[in-house]
Amino acid sequence: MQRRLEKDWELSIGPDTVRLFILKAKALSAAVNEDYADGAEHEIEFDGDTHDNHHHDGLAEESSENLTEEELRELINDLNVDEAAELVALAWVGRGDYDASEWVDAVTAARERANKRTAKYLLGMPLLADWLEEGLEAIGA
Repeated sequence: MQRRLEKDWELSIGPDTVRLFILKAKALSAAVNEDYADGAEHEIEFDGDTHDNHHHDGLAEESSENLTEEELRELINDLNVDEAAELVALAWVGRGDYDASEWVDAVTAARERANKRTAKYLLGMPLLADWLEEGLEAIGA
């Protein structure tokens, strides 16, 4: 049985907000995986007269995928400094960079490296959703 960490701190970012980020990150990840599942990567085929034979509405598909990423990026950018630092720290704890008992150190380190590229940094993590989930679980939130 896993023992929960004794909380002597409060999260600035609500666990439900983090769970929303997790759902959006999973949706992004699923969209990427679907694109590469068939190996075609949306190739456009041309006949002998070099006419486009590609008939599905790729723009609508790309738009919905980009909207999800853009929406998640905006949500992260809307966080205040403390919330952003805690989100990064949760990802680090989930990834194993810090143990849950080192939470304060993780938040401090995340706050020290804080900049305007937090969204880009987090969205560049291949397993962001998993790491955030594991981070929340590790700290008992």
